[in-house]
Amino acid sequence: MENLEILRPVGRLEQYSTSRHQIGFYLNVAVSATYSLPDSFVLPVKEYVYQACEAAIAEHPSLSAIVADDHTQDPYFVRLPEIDLDRVVFFQDRKPGLLSTEVDGEPTPDLDLQTLLATQHNTSFKAPNPFWRVCVLLDIEDEQQFTVAFVYHHAIGDGISGKAFHKTFLRALGAVESSDQTKSIIKSSKLPLLPNIEHLHSMSLSLSYLAKKIFQAKIYSRRPTGLWTGSKVLIPSQTRVRLVPFSKLLISTVREKCGQEGTTITALLQTIVARSIFAHIPSEFTLLACTGALSSRRWLPDVITGESMGVWVQDYEETYSRAAVAPSGESFPWAETRRSRRTIESVLKMEGKNASTSLLQFVDDFQEELCLSKVGKDREKSFEVSNVGILDPQTNPDLPSIKRMVFSQCASVMGNAIEVSAVTGGDGCLVLAFSWQQGVVEADLVNEVIESTKQELYSLDVV
Repeated sequence: MENLEILRPVGRLEQYSTSRHQIGFYLNVAVSATYSLPDSFVLPVKEYVYQACEAAIAEHPSLSAIVADDHTQDPYFVRLPEIDLDRVVFFQDRKPGLLSTEVDGEPTPDLDLQTLLATQHNTSFKAPNPFWRVCVLLDIEDEQQFTVAFVYHHAIGDGISGKAFHKTFLRALGAVESSDQTKSIIKSSKLPLLPNIEHLHSMSLSLSYLAKKIFQAKIYSRRPTGLWTGSKVLIPSQTRVRLVPFSKLLISTVREKCGQEGTTITALLQTIVARSIFAHIPSEFTLLACTGALSSRRWLPDVITGESMGVWVQDYEETYSRAAVAPSGESFPWAETRRSRRTIESVLKMEGKNASTSLLQFVDDFQEELCLSKVGKDREKSFEVSNVGILDPQTNPDLPSIKRMVFSQCASVMGNAIEVSAVTGGDGCLVLAFSWQQGVVEADLVNEVIESTKQELYSLDVV
């Protein structure tokens, strides 16, 4: 690694991910997409995939970046001179009959992809190999269709970055040219690595906010009575994953209902997941602490867009009480979804001010203070809902298109007990990826929460 080009220091938010990865506390993110090729596209799938990866490497310098000295407090990015696609792109055939289909108008889970992601989310990256992988599921019954799982280190990309990769990949598929030999050794981009968020934004903190956080961290922080957060923080980590798809028809109806009620899909999902957890945990637990993720791109300079790959994200917090979201009676608590929407809007109006990610500047030892010191202690958060939005569909029938998409994450050792990641693909279907750490939450509980979440969404399917 000594001879590799030095790009820049790892930013503080990026270092949050390099430190977690280095000690096995959080390994990766994935955005997967199922591609459909027109009948006129007759080359082998490998040729399409390799040329599309080459285009992505040329466009996104983060795909050539790895981290040096991530075991220290001063890690930095270096550039790989080239990438051998044979070492980062993997192909496997789907099992016949397991491809996601529909039952009574509702899509069934993609079990092949679910199995693949369960393996990938438990597999780390090791320098000097690239900090990403592409896993391709081939449909032996339909050669014009394949699924690409883009799995990557959180220090080189946030959730929106996964969508950006697939947008590049899709454009490149439409421009693939036949060649005598598929090129596997790809020269890295010479573009500079895009700036970290601390370089682009003031990340300002008010004195009152800072004083409150210092008091909680150094003097006294009372755990709320009745808060459920799964087990205490434990290691080692083994991620479990379940994919839960919903049809375009259902989601369009639910989205319309949200508009009528003055709320959003994300706020609705938070409320529904809270209701579903309360329904299956003991009544002594009366509070849930939710974390949400917000893209910071909207208030950053024009150099950062929805097509960029990097880490420009922050979180926000919401609390749900059993009395408010799971009252006795049949009516759905739309007031709670509106309250959640107001919370999100209030954070957006701050445009990055008083973000918890800004507190990372006060961390001296990322591994010890943020991770290892928490082992054996109560975790602070119950569940996360992270929604990376909608992929606009490709409408030209002569070009490749993206159908179903999945956004998923590995479990976070000191993070939320249950993580729910959402994306709506080009087919209009919303997929929720539930992930959790084995031993932190029982699989039976997660399965019950999933069934309740499905029932809640189906029950809203009214005009």
